[in-house]
Amino acid sequence: MLGRYVRDGILRAVARSTELQPGQVRHLADHLIAAKRGHPWEGVRFTTTWGSRTPLDVVLVEPELVAEIYVDTAQDRGVWRHPARYVRLREDMTPGDFAAFGHGAVPTAG
Repeated sequence: MLGRYVRDGILRAVARSTELQPGQVRHLADHLIAAKRGHPWEGVRFTTTWGSRTPLDVVLVEPELVAEIYVDTAQDRGVWRHPARYVRLREDMTPGDFAAFGHGAVPTAG
């Protein structure tokens, strides 16, 4: 699951990703930090695909990393309808480097 902060500092789910390659998984695993109590998505249920009711098993992590992703243009209320393709981790950026949705930031297809 991929998230982005919106106007009031709320972390909103905006996409789900395609399956990652083993090397991508290893690289991300070295950087992810398990979520602490009070994570913004604690208790939230996600589904496997857009419009599905099949629950997705997720492990929450601290929302401190920025990922470069490739997406198509199909959106529904600011959420990409089709899976995003993970490109790379942007270790040179933090979530604070981006305007929140609602402050001029618009998702774009890469």
